[in-house]
Amino acid sequence: MQKHSSSIYAKDKTDIVGKREAILETGIAGRRAIVCASSRGLGRACAEALAREGCEVFINGRSEESLMEAENHIFQTTGNRPTSVVADLSTATGREMLLRACPAPDILITNNGGPEPGSIKEWTLERWEEALNANMLAAIMMIQSVVKGMQDRSFGRIVNITSAMVKTPRLPLGLSTAARAGLTAFAKALSVDVVRNNVTINNVLPERIETDRLVYMTGQYAKSRGIEYTQARKEMVRPIPARRFGTPEEFAAACTFLCSVQSGYITGQNLQVDGGAYSGLI
Repeated sequence: MQKHSSSIYAKDKTDIVGKREAILETGIAGRRAIVCASSRGLGRACAEALAREGCEVFINGRSEESLMEAENHIFQTTGNRPTSVVADLSTATGREMLLRACPAPDILITNNGGPEPGSIKEWTLERWEEALNANMLAAIMMIQSVVKGMQDRSFGRIVNITSAMVKTPRLPLGLSTAARAGLTAFAKALSVDVVRNNVTINNVLPERIETDRLVYMTGQYAKSRGIEYTQARKEMVRPIPARRFGTPEEFAAACTFLCSVQSGYITGQNLQVDGGAYSGLI
């Protein structure tokens, strides 16, 4: 395992644009990290954060154009160019392509787009199978492919990007919630068996983070209520105690900590990144 400072902060570091900043001493510089569905949104933010920490990052997406844009952006902001793989992780072929590019990752962040909100009347067997494949089985297959190697090397950090709806289910998002809840149960069960090998498995649960998907969901909400987009945005912010939407950078920072050497005694957990929106005690 890499040696690391007892302090969580390193000395000032000059970045590629000449700014100086204190950075989290995560101890993962040089580690190989796969970040799934990372051409945009939360996946891209996590890939950028890990590249900034000095990880060798592997990103993927279905669109070559958006993936190349993400690759260039990450290189420009961190000085580390990720390896890009055009692949759909909902397919066995797509997963094989990504694992060929990085067969022995130290860090795996699973992520995939969720199904559209809808009505239970519309959820055919085919729709259920698509949701389970994209938001449960794809992640489980990736985890199964890499976890043994992590155990053998005595280091592994697996983080699943799921959803706040896992803990606060809402029927219109039932397809996503059910699939991600299944992944959560699998991750918890596996985490108990692998933590003795310094392999941790945790889930990060976003709620109303400022991404393209939030813009889309706000638009859908406005349409369903027959109101203007700006009014819909105000109504969606109102229940959040922080009185604002979260940023992808804030989410990525939480994910990065769970990938750090300092997080080795944290496993099987669900971390809410929601501005205090979750009202439950546990």
